[in-house]
Amino acid sequence: MKRVITYGTFDLLHYGHINILRRAKELGDYLVVGLSSDEFNAIKGKKSYFSYAERKQMLEAIKYVDEVIPEDNWEQKRSDVHKYDIDVFVMGDDWVGKFDFLKEEGIEVVYLPRTPDISTTDIKRKIGTKYE
Repeated sequence: MKRVITYGTFDLLHYGHINILRRAKELGDYLVVGLSSDEFNAIKGKKSYFSYAERKQMLEAIKYVDEVIPEDNWEQKRSDVHKYDIDVFVMGDDWVGKFDFLKEEGIEVVYLPRTPDISTTDIKRKIGTKYE
């Protein structure tokens, strides 16, 4: 079984999120999603509209997602790929090169193109919220 992992905040779930989850799942048989915890978002200077528990519930309802785990810090990615027996690490292409160090761990690293014209930040700006 080929196991894939990706990470994100997945706030205000939209079709861009669904696209990356679908494309990530197409790269293997089992998709693990590392979901940024509320505490980690605070460290990153982000505030989500939905809580971790709410975002987790939404992700678990998506047919492409097999497992959701908390992402609590930047460093855990190296240990997660081993803990969850990951073969493929997937991120959006806005992160190109940032996780290439995982190749040294024997992990395939794939950067997928973002879905054009959609982002949570843009949605929040358009609806006039202060969550960024």
